[in-house]
Amino acid sequence: MEILGATLRVCVDDLETAVPFYERLAGGPALRFERGGVQVAAVGCFLLMSGPEAELEVLRKVAATIAVKDVVEARDVLVGLGARVVAGPLATPAGRNLIAMHPDGAVYEYVDRQS
Repeated sequence: MEILGATLRVCVDDLETAVPFYERLAGGPALRFERGGVQVAAVGCFLLMSGPEAELEVLRKVAATIAVKDVVEARDVLVGLGARVVAGPLATPAGRNLIAMHPDGAVYEYVDRQS
């Protein structure tokens, strides 16, 4: 499994206030979208999220998003190393993802660009 990069997940109270700071910090514009009632802005290596507290509570449990070449391969490697797949792989508009809990209890989202 090749890890291509990681995105830090940041829950914010006010996305409109947070985005300009992170755009200046990352040196580029935010890509905005909505998923499940949560407003999201991807800015550089940051994924800013704002929305209903019940939704954010679940999202806060995922420490980071890790980009990989192939989510199915990642699943096989993770399970072989003792991780537990919590959800997925699932198709999303941007590719596939899965959520895995590592043996130490840390939870990560793994994503690829394949459909």
